[in-house]
Amino acid sequence: MNILVTGANGQLGNEIRLITKGSSDKYIFTDVTEQEGVDTLFLDITDIDSLRKIVKDNKVKCIINCAAYTNVDKAETDTILCHKLNAIAPKFMAQVMKENEGLLVHVSTDYVFGGDPYNTPCKEEQQGTPTGVYGKTKLAGEQNIINSGVPYIIIRTAWLYSEFGKNFVKTMMNLTATKPQLNVVFDQCGTPTYAGDLAEVIYNIISKRKFEGNTGIYHYSNEGVCSWYDFTMKIAEISGNNTCDIQPCHSNEFPSPVVRPAYSVLDKTKIKETFNIKVPYWTTSLMKCMANLK
Repeated sequence: MNILVTGANGQLGNEIRLITKGSSDKYIFTDVTEQEGVDTLFLDITDIDSLRKIVKDNKVKCIINCAAYTNVDKAETDTILCHKLNAIAPKFMAQVMKENEGLLVHVSTDYVFGGDPYNTPCKEEQQGTPTGVYGKTKLAGEQNIINSGVPYIIIRTAWLYSEFGKNFVKTMMNLTATKPQLNVVFDQCGTPTYAGDLAEVIYNIISKRKFEGNTGIYHYSNEGVCSWYDFTMKIAEISGNNTCDIQPCHSNEFPSPVVRPAYSVLDKTKIKETFNIKVPYWTTSLMKCMANLK
């Protein structure tokens, strides 16, 4: 099977590059940016004609959409581009895959939740209550895919990090090594997700053709629960950065145009039972990723 990956130079895309080496399927990696040392085909996912051409030319039967507008704060003012990337582009991909009798694997986010107060893990069928433009456009993208009639696997994830690009783990490794004191919010709880683990799940579903008969929305993050404060404390501990005084603080001490989800833990029962997978605990995966960064 020929598989097209969008956003191939991002965190998840790069992990998919690694895990698919040696695959019997053919993977075609695309992005709007180049990355040194890897082959990347240019693709503007907001251009349906370009999508149609690359799918036709390469006989693509599956798209893995890792591309998205992810700057949560900037999205509040950059609404047009955010909507194009997060809502319209998935609609186009769904349309093109339906025309070619293919599959769309789409990565979504915990930010589709957050407007309603709750303290139990979010399930797939729970009504989306996004609080900002980013979450609203990602939810619209999901709905566009579902309404298209294409076979799809939508995977919502949260707090993604990896060895690639800019992310919370790399930032905190640097700050806890260089700052004498740091304040980190403790009133937002969720679960960190190592992009390498998510890539492995996606690869497993596709390579073993487990998607057949299993169209739907799924949740995936690592196991466990923590706040951003707890996450930072663990990063500092693993790094050996024990001189930084890390203190918990409230979200309102960091003014933002968006109210972030206070509790975005995802219930992963469905994906574990449907695809028979075991999900690693968040600290286990964090140590694995950080070992690769040293």
